Amino acid sequence: MSDDTKTIYINVKELSFKSEQHVEDLIQFLAEQIPQLTINRDGNEIEVTMPADLSKRAIKLRIKKFLYKNNLKEDYRPIAYRTDDRDGFTVKERKQFEFTYYY
Repeated sequence: MSDDTKTIYINVKELSFKSEQHVEDLIQFLAEQIPQLTINRDGNEIEVTMPADLSKRAIKLRIKKFLYKNNLKEDYRPIAYRTDDRDGFTVKERKQFEFTYYY
């Protein structure tokens, strides 16, 4: 990895559990939205190599836009994570709360 690029990872395990096509569409959407990305997929993880001056926030916003356009906003959300060797997002399923009222 050179100094002018950085790599983040997007964990799409929960999204691919629902539909493999959503993951393929997300990869295509990110590539179209930000052409300077290099995207590789390894199982349930997408490796995104991007210019160092591009913010992680830009990627998060594109993920949110993708979820909105594909009517998945109610079901999923991107959550940032950082470990010693990894930095990126996890696309998590939203917890659904059902309220029942008793009369």
